[in-house]
Amino acid sequence: MAKSLVIVESPAKAKTISKFLGKNYVVKASMGHVRDLPRSQFGVDVEHNFDPKYITIRGKGPILKELKDAAKKNDCVLLATDPDREGEAIAWHLAKALKIDENNCRIEFREITKQAIQQAVKNPRDIAANLVSAQQARRILDRIVGYKLSPLLWAKVKKGLSAGRVQSVTVRLICDREAEINEFVPEEYWSVTASLSTHENKEFFAKLFKHQAKKIELHTKDDATRVEQAILNKQWVVESVTKRERKRNPAPPFTTSTMQQEAARKLNFTSKKTMRIAQQLYEGLDIGSEGTVGLITYIRTDAMRIAEEASDEVRSFIENQYGTEFVPHNPPEYKTKSGAQEAHEAIRPTSTLHTPKSLKEYLGRDQMRLYRLIWERFVASQMAPALINGVTTDIKVDDYIFRATGSSIKFSGFMQVYVEGSDDVEEKEKMLPEMSKGESLVNKKLDLKQHFTQPPPRYSEAMLVKILEEKGIGRPSTYAPIIDTVVRRGYVTLEEKRFIPTELGTIVVELLLENFGNLLDVDFTASMEQKLDQVEEGKVDWVDVMHTFYEPFAHDLEKAHELLEKIEIEDEVTDTPCDQCGSLMVIKWGRFGKFLACPGYPECKNTKPFLTEVGVGCPTCSDGQVVERKSKKGRIFYGCSTYPECQFTSWNRPVNEKCPHCDQVMFLKKKSDDKAFCANKECSGG
Repeated sequence: MAKSLVIVESPAKAKTISKFLGKNYVVKASMGHVRDLPRSQFGVDVEHNFDPKYITIRGKGPILKELKDAAKKNDCVLLATDPDREGEAIAWHLAKALKIDENNCRIEFREITKQAIQQAVKNPRDIAANLVSAQQARRILDRIVGYKLSPLLWAKVKKGLSAGRVQSVTVRLICDREAEINEFVPEEYWSVTASLSTHENKEFFAKLFKHQAKKIELHTKDDATRVEQAILNKQWVVESVTKRERKRNPAPPFTTSTMQQEAARKLNFTSKKTMRIAQQLYEGLDIGSEGTVGLITYIRTDAMRIAEEASDEVRSFIENQYGTEFVPHNPPEYKTKSGAQEAHEAIRPTSTLHTPKSLKEYLGRDQMRLYRLIWERFVASQMAPALINGVTTDIKVDDYIFRATGSSIKFSGFMQVYVEGSDDVEEKEKMLPEMSKGESLVNKKLDLKQHFTQPPPRYSEAMLVKILEEKGIGRPSTYAPIIDTVVRRGYVTLEEKRFIPTELGTIVVELLLENFGNLLDVDFTASMEQKLDQVEEGKVDWVDVMHTFYEPFAHDLEKAHELLEKIEIEDEVTDTPCDQCGSLMVIKWGRFGKFLACPGYPECKNTKPFLTEVGVGCPTCSDGQVVERKSKKGRIFYGCSTYPECQFTSWNRPVNEKCPHCDQVMFLKKKSDDKAFCANKECSGG
């Protein structure tokens, strides 16, 4: 029987897939892309239809050699990279590098299960040229912007800056929101809330709603006081009681975007962290007697379709676990947004029977938290709607109407399992006491309160992902790297989990807006995404898309180099003296974030890491404070501020708490953990 080489992208996926294929299959990993545009040169021939120059990525030579040797030893090669544009491009590059036929070499699957893998290897297809062209167009677009704009920023703003096509629009959105906040003028308004009691002494609250049958607004304290005086010692009577039953439908199963948003809201995960953990769940984890299993379907999707067999399984599970009344008559159907790839599915567990409880001992803490979120969201999405009893009671006093609202759950439906999070602070409605029309009430207290209208909030990560998706900027798979990039480049910072533009980010956006209107135009960027979708669908030629973009861009670039004056950005001065010349050091931005530098450069070239104090004294010496540091790989650790004099370091974050047994400083195992531990091995409490 013929032997086949199956190439996937990661060793974890290779390990999982190997288990499902017999001895006639060899599974190896390409470790992602093997070829790309060169880093040291532009690599695109704009004069000849944007012909790209691809080279083997540095460090990938040994991997390619191993794959070539394996290809020679097997009768056929099957390329099993991810089922999207990027995966298709990786497959195409592998076919070119390995010199194999592009026909009948591509297999794809959207979940890593035995059935899906065995079905895929039986049905190879040709590499999809349109998907490859769409990825190539995006890559070259981004290369043009990055390699042509960055030198302009170096010349006109400061060295070391870089620009990105989608990242720049993202920074603009954050800058625009900051401008809205700065321009916002608060307006005063007042509320009047009555604390009322029924004849059975059951208390509740009602808010001023109408005056003489018209909705009322109170702008000043005098307005509120006039209401107070008008209703003083007047009779409070129930005008009407309206009861209605409303249906609340479940949220749809996750797409990439909604998964990132909900993980940010409920788990406090960054988009980057969410995608990293989701990738682990998709590629497969060891779950005991079943071995290594892919636990969720493919994680880069904007579709909401559910496979029929998955729907049948979850409906049976819901009936057995919760009862027949929780299973809707027909499986719910969710409308996928225009342009989504319907061949894909929503993100769901590969088997509903893999309940979070059954996997508890096999998954890490964060893996379990994200898996539980995906599992609960999917199961709830296939359940019956909840039924809510709503009550609205209007109370008349003089010619004013006060309104009280309340609600209760009649049938929990999907809410038995999961309720979607929200970016807004919601006031939870409480149950109201039973009342009837004409009933007299007692006013216990009248509360007059001053308020001010609030500016729009700064974007949280969930809100930013949502606005990027709504405006059609980037693709779900790009949100995490986009956000990570704009923070690392120093264009925005995160404060209290909200994005704030830096002075540098604001200046760069203003410069680009002035000289490259289209590039920072949200609608233009969204239209480019639509054109890339059309390339994928075979409706538009990718070279035509490139010409449409490049010709006006090149004209604007030439004009900007000629006319734009150099912008001076003053460095932020710190109170840290340079230990070589005594000058106060300034904060600068490099590839890996902030660092301290001597303003006397080039005469004094002293630099230091920019350290964030943890607020705890060093446990080893009495002189230093514990500060946050980063390893060469970007991993955060903790050390003494007096290094190298004091060599104290720890991967665990120290806290301002002493061990009750040995009086040593306590540590947290992880940043998010609440419980501190003693690291002293000789301590009885350690």
